[in-house]
Amino acid sequence: MTILGAVFRPETPPERLREVVRVADDSGLEELWLWEDCFLEGGVSAAALALAWSERVRIGVGVFPVPLRNVALTAMEVATLERLFPGRGIWGVGHGVQDWMGQVGARVASPITLLREYLDALRGLLAGERLTVKGRYIQLDDVALDWPPAAAPAILAAATGPKTLRLVGESADGLVLTASTTSDGVRTALDLARPEPSADPFPVVVYLLTATGPDAADRLAAELRAEHGDAAPDVGVAGDARTIAAAVTRYAEAGATHVILQPTTTEPDPVGFVRFVAEQARPLVR
Repeated sequence: MTILGAVFRPETPPERLREVVRVADDSGLEELWLWEDCFLEGGVSAAALALAWSERVRIGVGVFPVPLRNVALTAMEVATLERLFPGRGIWGVGHGVQDWMGQVGARVASPITLLREYLDALRGLLAGERLTVKGRYIQLDDVALDWPPAAAPAILAAATGPKTLRLVGESADGLVLTASTTSDGVRTALDLARPEPSADPFPVVVYLLTATGPDAADRLAAELRAEHGDAAPDVGVAGDARTIAAAVTRYAEAGATHVILQPTTTEPDPVGFVRFVAEQARPLVR
């Protein structure tokens, strides 16, 4: 069954997070996703609070930019949250936006190499391993977590280009795709990440830019123009619950296991958007 979720965009003031989390938990939303975009809201702090303020909704972070975070620190943070809230976190990592990484002096010459080394080390530490690593970017000397999680969580990774998609298929436990991905793009991404049939579960999370309400089409079009200019891709959906559920179904049929509805930056009612996803769109998704 397709998992349906929503994004709490970090452009929304952080003081509104508690209200959105409570509504997500009460309304039956399956997943609420957070972003660690520069220079908005911290992924660890937001995830910790969201988990503490809720009882059942799963909280995803999509994604931690790996150049910003030492891998041992990420492992410590994830392990702590996994021990406090077992199985309720969904953890993603990625290259980070390269311009932002440059702004903070964290841009690396080979993002692919860093991500590969990072995934191997992070998954090993969370599995309770003691590691000595002398990589190009990751350096660990006899490092192990004193408080590893009882069960190692899946670590997802974001990808767009072919090289990173192949890397994610080889080294991560699942894939995160941006809202610029069409349903055909999901198929292409899966063909690159997992070219051979496998019985192993491989979550595919895709964001779907979504607008509903009387001005939905205008808000969606404005968002796409602002992001992509005149060459805006044929992505996103605007309309009522039935229209949005049909778009979700197209993405699910293409191979997405988690479709996460991403409101526009101009969404006037973040709380109402979460209720709409859980109470109106969810029942119509096959």
